[in-house]
Amino acid sequence: MGEFDLIRRYFTRPTPRAVLGVGDDCALLQPRPGMQLAISSDMLVEGRHFLSTVSPAALGHKALAVNLSDLAACGAQPLAFTLALALPRADAAWLEPFSQGLLALADAHGCELVGGDTTQGPLNICITVFGEVPPGQALLRSGAQVGDDLYVSGTLGDARLALEVFRGTVSVPEAAFAQARDRLERPMPRVALGMALRGVATAAADISDGLLGDLGHILRASGVGAVIDTSIAITLIATCVDITYANGLFDAENRLAYVLAGGDDYELVFTAPPSAREAVAAAAAQASTPVARIGQIEDRVAQVPIRLVDAQGSPILRTFAGFDHFA
Repeated sequence: MGEFDLIRRYFTRPTPRAVLGVGDDCALLQPRPGMQLAISSDMLVEGRHFLSTVSPAALGHKALAVNLSDLAACGAQPLAFTLALALPRADAAWLEPFSQGLLALADAHGCELVGGDTTQGPLNICITVFGEVPPGQALLRSGAQVGDDLYVSGTLGDARLALEVFRGTVSVPEAAFAQARDRLERPMPRVALGMALRGVATAAADISDGLLGDLGHILRASGVGAVIDTSIAITLIATCVDITYANGLFDAENRLAYVLAGGDDYELVFTAPPSAREAVAAAAAQASTPVARIGQIEDRVAQVPIRLVDAQGSPILRTFAGFDHFA
């Protein structure tokens, strides 16, 4: 199958919201009157961002999910996306489920595929996503204020647990692994929550490289620091909270490491003033997404932007390193 046959067969669809979709040199988008465009790109590279064992359908889902997560962190509503795809070969048995997984998530969020490119090469997926947000209502990283509460959505650390099972460093029961693997391979972008937090949250970011690393982006942009109650944070790993491991490879210290620096969570970390606690709870209920208050924004303390404390407020001195694409 040739390049243009591939595009027509798997990636050309009607685009009722876009002025012009796949098939021309450019797509044409028309945001609603008075709206701003929010744009983000993410690349997934085999061996760096996903394992060769992942199913094509799950990979199609995740490729778009990680981009929609960026729109969620901005409080933007998805509009459209482009897909640049490098493939070792044009394999119908791979392309069919990949496109189904990709487009099923796109349909769920009303996000139209409007263009892109395909070529032969090592498996590489690059998506650029477009959303819209009312002027002045985008959630940014730069708005956190001293005294704000610190929140995260959903659960953290389960994707890292699945990765460690794949690596052979941890052994867990099959049911627990299946749950963790689903979080790794099929993350659910928190688009509804991001939109519900417009006008409520003061700053937000999506958690792709680990909570501490992505919270650090907010703190640097806002010029503030933060304190995290690790006794609350450690409860956010959902898969295996009640499982005891005889081999000691998944003890409390490792669970905390997965939560704080595991990566691939695609949840939201955000801040809001204490006066907005009821509004945050209402946004979470509206989006059917749990949120947890795990700390507070404070003045930046020298070279330690994030302080970790236990339930008694005593400092946790261990350091945790998040994901770095070039490390």
